[in-house]
Amino acid sequence: MRTIGLRLAYDGGDFVGSQWQTNGRSVQGELEGAWQQLTGVRSRITLAGRTDAGVHACGQVASVRCSTQLSCHELVRGLNGILPDDVTIYEAWHADEGFHARHTATRRAYRYVVDNAAVPSPLLRRHAIHVGVPLDIAAMTAAAQILLGRHDFGVFADSPAEGSTVRRIDHVGWSRDQWWGHPVVLFEIAANAFLRHMVRNIVGTLLLVGQHRIDAARFAAVLAGQTPRHVVRLAPAHGLCLMMVEYPHTGRAAAEASVAAGEDTTRG
Repeated sequence: MRTIGLRLAYDGGDFVGSQWQTNGRSVQGELEGAWQQLTGVRSRITLAGRTDAGVHACGQVASVRCSTQLSCHELVRGLNGILPDDVTIYEAWHADEGFHARHTATRRAYRYVVDNAAVPSPLLRRHAIHVGVPLDIAAMTAAAQILLGRHDFGVFADSPAEGSTVRRIDHVGWSRDQWWGHPVVLFEIAANAFLRHMVRNIVGTLLLVGQHRIDAARFAAVLAGQTPRHVVRLAPAHGLCLMMVEYPHTGRAAAEASVAAGEDTTRG
């Protein structure tokens, strides 16, 4: 038996979520079906991040314990030949024995995209939400800094969490950009882990700050649980994308180190 790591991307618009479910297409279901078709064996594939229906990913990571003799290069080519157009495997690598896509991960990073033009772009409609009024980036940035460090983020979770609701946020920020000549506002956040709907609730509430409907002090009070939770706003799913999953110096990190050394990590 060996452990294979996979880095993949998907457009979440037509999925019920990343995890296997009985009520529609899931990313895990598509991966496991393609894996069985390619290798002849049904194997459980584990994803690093559980993304909701409509949420996208360009840096999702998966792991699978298997006995296939196919090389990593053959796995990438074969899986991409079977998978639908809204899922792509970017690379595969031999991971360390104890590597687990979810439990071994040390940090995850997300990006949220806001189309901030007066008139929405049809090119962004599946991957950004439209806010047609000006946003105060400085105010949103100042409020977002309150999130840095370890806090109890239970107020930003939409369902009871298993265990502690304390998380550590390492990076957070807002910026402006242009995509296809169209103005967008980007929110980026990285943490050791996230609660269900945590990022979307943070974004939706920070957008209230950007529209001067609440200030940074009120946002801080929300985080501290000192104000009614009805202030929290859930941002739509389709603006969110899982950008990256980081690991310690095993598994994925080893593959990155090999790339830096000029080795071909896509071949078994």
